[in-house]
Amino acid sequence: MKKYNFSAGPSILPQQTIEETAKAILDFNGSSLSLMEVSHRGKDFQLVMDETIELFKELLEIPAGYSVIFLGGGASLQFCMVPFNLLEKKAAYLNTGTWASKALKEAKLFGEVVEVASSKADNFSYIPKDYVIPTDADYFHITTNNTIFGTELHTDLDSPVPLVADMSSDIFSRPIDVSKYALIYGGAQKNLAPAGLTFVIVKDELLGKVTRPIPTMLDYRVHIENGSMFNTPPVVPIYGAMQTLRWLKANGGVPAMYKRNIEKANLIYNEIDNNPLFRGTCAVEDRSIMNVCFVMSNEYKDLEADFAQFATEKGMSGLKGHRSVGGFRASIYNAMPLSGVQALVDCMQEFAKKNVK
Repeated sequence: MKKYNFSAGPSILPQQTIEETAKAILDFNGSSLSLMEVSHRGKDFQLVMDETIELFKELLEIPAGYSVIFLGGGASLQFCMVPFNLLEKKAAYLNTGTWASKALKEAKLFGEVVEVASSKADNFSYIPKDYVIPTDADYFHITTNNTIFGTELHTDLDSPVPLVADMSSDIFSRPIDVSKYALIYGGAQKNLAPAGLTFVIVKDELLGKVTRPIPTMLDYRVHIENGSMFNTPPVVPIYGAMQTLRWLKANGGVPAMYKRNIEKANLIYNEIDNNPLFRGTCAVEDRSIMNVCFVMSNEYKDLEADFAQFATEKGMSGLKGHRSVGGFRASIYNAMPLSGVQALVDCMQEFAKKNVK
């Protein structure tokens, strides 16, 4: 039976990424050594690092004046590193979910933080709109896609202050204008690479303006100056990211991914809206094209466990919603084929035929 991986992260990766990384773990570049044991400062791995950075810049059309660095610690460490490097007096945050809330909490350790808007009172079921960004803030922080609640910002915001974005779960899923952002970061385990890698895209002129001393490992400038090799980088995930970016480029780049992602999202949301067993959990205009959250309709709430078992038996893996929300979540990242989403839709329809009153 074929399995379809709808996990939110670590999540589905292109088969090319899995196969080529597995080969390199056994024998990296014909060296008779594993990728896991070669020197990160060796010539062969330096070529991997260089190509991965160049593919980042090419596929996202990153303009001059920006650096791409690879770190450890996940997006959670960036909740601390961002204010450490950028917050001098005041920062502004848009609170749209669990991760945005955690980022905001960390920033409060470094200075004044203004929560410009929040959808917490409505269980983060929508993206706030009519808010004012304070023009005296050092930066404005957003989380572009909310994996737990299934909402997403679909356009690049215009901000009067430097814009910082956590793009952990929607990077490379849609075209973005990087020039509108001062800093973009994210954990790679949702749409790019195996867990353990964090990417940061930062506008160079933004750095070096805070007066506080910054610990060496937490200073973006140190990692830029050392080419992401101040300390040993996450070698295997970087290699995996390179393979994913090669796959992405060979399959039409970000515009082609976006077209596919819209098609996949429309397919499953249409089923949710028309199948009497299910209902969506967030505002239609803010629905994520990466993480599709849904629950059983109130009338059929008692069938939740039955559907979960039925879907599992049909090869649907990782559909359980986050423990803080419940229900179901289908993560349909770039590597998820349309056939996988169709298989889930067929499963939902078959279950409905058996159970609709």
